[in-house]
Amino acid sequence: MVLVALSLFTWGCRGQATPATVETVAWKPLGSWSGHGVMQTEAFISDTGSLRITWETRNEAIPGKGVFTVALHSGVSGRTLLDAVSHQGPGRDVAYVTEDPREFFLVIESLNLDWSVSVDEGFPATRAQPSAR
Repeated sequence: MVLVALSLFTWGCRGQATPATVETVAWKPLGSWSGHGVMQTEAFISDTGSLRITWETRNEAIPGKGVFTVALHSGVSGRTLLDAVSHQGPGRDVAYVTEDPREFFLVIESLNLDWSVSVDEGFPATRAQPSAR
């Protein structure tokens, strides 16, 4: 009888195992643009100030003469906060920027290049870790 009671107690005390979690970043799209030459984007708001700027340049009109820059501006004052990208020729990359949360806009300048740019905002998140089998 004591063994039965002890085994029931042990079985009842076993809680469900909590799945392991991993800290990660979730990305929310804020905007994307493409073009040739100079563009000022419409304003976008970041609640976290954590931004991922993904860019690509292509179709260099005059080989060796393609120039591309992306500057992040305050949507409140209009001042340049930082130069996020400066690149020559065709290419692609990702720039990560951390600023105070606020309204922003980009000024994109290119010479002899077509370009595309997208901005995503990062949020802290957790996800379940895949179980090992």
